[in-house]
Amino acid sequence: MINKGQAKGLDALFKTQGVRKQDSDSVKSLRISELEPRKDQPRRIFDETALNQLADSIKSNGVLQPILVTKQPNGFYSIVAGERRYRASKIAGLTEVPALIIDADEKKIAEIALIENLQREDLNPIEEAAAYRSLMKEHEMTQEELSQRVGKSRSAIANSTRLLELPDEVTEMVIEGVLSAGHARTLLGLTKSDDILKAAQAVVTRELSVRATEALVKTLNSAAAKAENEQIPEKIKVNYCAELEKRVEDAIGRKVKITSRGSAKRIEISFSSNEDLEELLKLLCGQEFFEDI
Repeated sequence: MINKGQAKGLDALFKTQGVRKQDSDSVKSLRISELEPRKDQPRRIFDETALNQLADSIKSNGVLQPILVTKQPNGFYSIVAGERRYRASKIAGLTEVPALIIDADEKKIAEIALIENLQREDLNPIEEAAAYRSLMKEHEMTQEELSQRVGKSRSAIANSTRLLELPDEVTEMVIEGVLSAGHARTLLGLTKSDDILKAAQAVVTRELSVRATEALVKTLNSAAAKAENEQIPEKIKVNYCAELEKRVEDAIGRKVKITSRGSAKRIEISFSSNEDLEELLKLLCGQEFFEDI
């Protein structure tokens, strides 16, 4: 079931984009045979195990959240949001599903489909990056507008879209979950693009941390690493605090500085505005922190 934050995000999108819900007070029951997935669906990979688990839940509890659709000239309904529910319902043997029909032009429908998927946070990193790029380029959104729509920091969006610069082989490693997005972004710092695949394979084989991967990138970029018979070094020095900084920055989307000198231990987190500070405090202390203020 969609959470309250996601529901509010979609309602806000409907309002700002002038999208009208048809018969919004009553969810319609549509035949599954009347529904068809969108060709520009941002999610390209559907985990079979997860689909089967969702199908089992649907068998027991039904479809708890209506599928969002728009009616097409051919009489069919195009799925805007809820293709996983649609697929799982077919596996569960349902012939009809609850659906909410919306009325909007094709550009707005495409925006809703992309943003709804991004708000659910269950796309793989490459699908997420491609959705961001599509919204900014094809739908003419600025990075600031996109940040507000999907609830992600501008730095998080920028870091995500960098993944689209990876070679195809490394992209597949990220999609399959063999290589993390953090490792992959670090490898983009290599001056020789031909080194990226070789380094990625080394990262996976040796189970290197992100910080160790950064050290590897620096080594391969050095003059010694460019020698004709270069070898990936067996030992790589790691700065523990710097590695933690990178991981925390990836988690909260803000610049972080950790220092540890003798008994003086400190962590500094940057913020850009009062609103950003409020969001940061919510992350650190929880929503209830502001209830008595």
